[in-house]
Amino acid sequence: MMPPPEGIRLSKLMSERGLCSRREADAYIEQGLVFVDGQRISELGTRVDPNCQIHLAQQAQKQQQQRVTVLLHKPIGFVSGQPEPGYQPAVTLIGKETQWPGSGGPAFRPAMLKGLAPAGRLDIDSTGLLVLTQDGRIAKQLIGDDSDIEKEYLVRVAGQLSEQGLKLLNHGLELDGRQLRPARVTWQNADQLRFILKEGRKRQIRRMCELVGLKVLGLKRVRIGRVALGDLPPGQWRYLKEGERF
Repeated sequence: MMPPPEGIRLSKLMSERGLCSRREADAYIEQGLVFVDGQRISELGTRVDPNCQIHLAQQAQKQQQQRVTVLLHKPIGFVSGQPEPGYQPAVTLIGKETQWPGSGGPAFRPAMLKGLAPAGRLDIDSTGLLVLTQDGRIAKQLIGDDSDIEKEYLVRVAGQLSEQGLKLLNHGLELDGRQLRPARVTWQNADQLRFILKEGRKRQIRRMCELVGLKVLGLKRVRIGRVALGDLPPGQWRYLKEGERF
């Protein structure tokens, strides 16, 4: 029996360290833009010491700096990811006419649409902050398996919520046979709840509310990590500003 190969795949390690996505790592390795302990690595599948020093060539760093991330106030009726029959994907809202004048960022360029994909989902009947990015580092930060980024929602509801029901919304519910991570759920006003989650299962908030006897009438995401929706109008977008971090 062959002994297991030593070390860790370089692309996996680069992704774990947040340098880029695994796909981007493979592309940089193929282009000879990755150095491990000062030595250029250009062979895919190379395994390295988990404690090695990894350095990206200036060309790769420049490519990363040119990658675009935008924040969109998604209206109801648009799907966040794959198009569904009769509905348009949210990325079709990114254009010259829909760039928010109040953002102060550079003008829209058609080239920025290439590879621009949503980092997370927002249901067709939900509105609010949606992040679209070309940057694998940001995508991993927001939707990676180990992501710990908070997402905040304002949820208008109908029905009676008991004190026990509110406790269950905070912790104790399960969906699809799996326990949900602890949440922070509080009353915002008489008919609106504030949800702060660190996960995003399919239609999670609507299903959580159903389990405690509530019906969701409206759902709006107002924050992802440290980035807030703010005054961004529905259907408009802006760039993630330099220095803005999730």
